[in-house]
Amino acid sequence: MILIGGTSNVGKSTVAQVVAEKLGFECLSTDALARHPGRPWRTPDREVPAHVAEHYGSLTVDELMTSVLDHYGRLWPRIEELITAHAAEDCGSTGLVLEGSALWPVSVARLQVPHTAAVWLTTDASLVRARVHAAGRYEAATDEEKVLMDKFLARTERYQTLMIEAIDRLGMDRIDAGGGQSAAELADTALAAAEAQTAGGRSPTGR
Repeated sequence: MILIGGTSNVGKSTVAQVVAEKLGFECLSTDALARHPGRPWRTPDREVPAHVAEHYGSLTVDELMTSVLDHYGRLWPRIEELITAHAAEDCGSTGLVLEGSALWPVSVARLQVPHTAAVWLTTDASLVRARVHAAGRYEAATDEEKVLMDKFLARTERYQTLMIEAIDRLGMDRIDAGGGQSAAELADTALAAAEAQTAGGRSPTGR
């Protein structure tokens, strides 16, 4: 089992899918268990739900962080149950790649599940900002829409800062996803890190 964490728009889903394809594993997202208010920008086939706009429009960045961390805390028992149940299956069962921002390093560090590796993707905040601006067509957005995207980005960047602090404090593995590598190259790096780990999320040297 391989866990792939990281902040929003860092490329977790794409890399996780490539890893799963390389290994012949199943690929799941923690979003499938319970979803926090989603991305607050319009797409050609989706309007921003009113409750999502209210969430980002009415809360401060500190409140947004408290909200998302509380959500992940409530979700963790279900994630842990999924990981534990999968590990308990027969050895012949298909492996699992699980990705999501809800894979908080402190929680993952407490796992006592064999054959489970974990890595986190990180990147420069400017890359995440560029991806969100492109997805939300920031330059053509209304002032109100820009405020929502700006709040989302501020929360996303704050989350990554706290996540990196936790990863480094715990000596766990993280991969820079902002160096222009392809998804296949990042998947290979993630697999190499996973293979080197002597405990979930930790290689002998730590990264």
